[in-house]
Amino acid sequence: FDDSFLNPFEFQIPQYRQKGTEEREVGGGTAFFVTSEGLLLTNKHVVADKEANYTVLLNNGTRQAATVVAQDPVTDIALLQVEGENFPALDLAQDDLQLGQTVIAIGNALGEFRNTVSVGVISGLKRNVTAGGIGSPAERLESIIQTDAAINQGNSGGPLLNTEGTVVGMNTAIAAGAQNIGFAIPTSDLRRALESYRENGRILRAFLGVRYIPITKTMQERNNLQYDYGVLVVRGDEPEDLAVTPGSPADKAGIAENDIILEVDGQKLTLEHSLASVIRRKAPGDTVKLRIAHRGEEKVISVTLAQQE
Repeated sequence: FDDSFLNPFEFQIPQYRQKGTEEREVGGGTAFFVTSEGLLLTNKHVVADKEANYTVLLNNGTRQAATVVAQDPVTDIALLQVEGENFPALDLAQDDLQLGQTVIAIGNALGEFRNTVSVGVISGLKRNVTAGGIGSPAERLESIIQTDAAINQGNSGGPLLNTEGTVVGMNTAIAAGAQNIGFAIPTSDLRRALESYRENGRILRAFLGVRYIPITKTMQERNNLQYDYGVLVVRGDEPEDLAVTPGSPADKAGIAENDIILEVDGQKLTLEHSLASVIRRKAPGDTVKLRIAHRGEEKVISVTLAQQE
């Protein structure tokens, strides 16, 4: 593969002084072209600063102003656009990864070492982790790829490639306090984000409107529940963290706190087959059939999903 696919960022934001303003570099990340017309993929947390100006630094040394054109409301995905054409774009592979498969991570390691290449293998698939950094909220990442290819700060948003140079994931997180445990968003999520942007001009995600915790065997035994699968609809720790969002599809369908959602479209909800991952594969306006346990009685209801804001 050609290293011209790599495009580390150099971020600039205003720094106010007594006599005017000054722009200075405050951070760095990685992105890669997915179209020859200048559309790039990166992580949402890389371009989260709404006050910043973003600049793409190309391998030939030129700099181009970049505009954040879309951010995924659910997953850690963002799209940027630079002016121009004939950029070298990467192809997205299908989700057919195998454990032990060789992969290559490339990025702007530590925001300083451009085009850093590390080689490893696929260590795990469909991992569920909670990621977050200093000054950024924690985010639940589901059904993501685990790799032992070295991923460092600054690699976020860079491609995880197979040996043919095709993207199999986007580097997004590392396990704190561990070595050689990194995570990447699979191409299925990247592809859905791109398709939504092309069709709608932004990334649209489906929304059900419930807060919940997964039911496990241990939880069933401790709380004398009837089921050892599904999700329990519960409120959060804060008073404003309602179990069911008012006016949401779940609210309109009559789902209430302490209900248990057992199945979606006939498939049981488990830790491996989570509610979030199911809803993420749907589009706003799709109708799903939910089997729920409501006050001790099972019933099947139809719910039309809304758009996540």
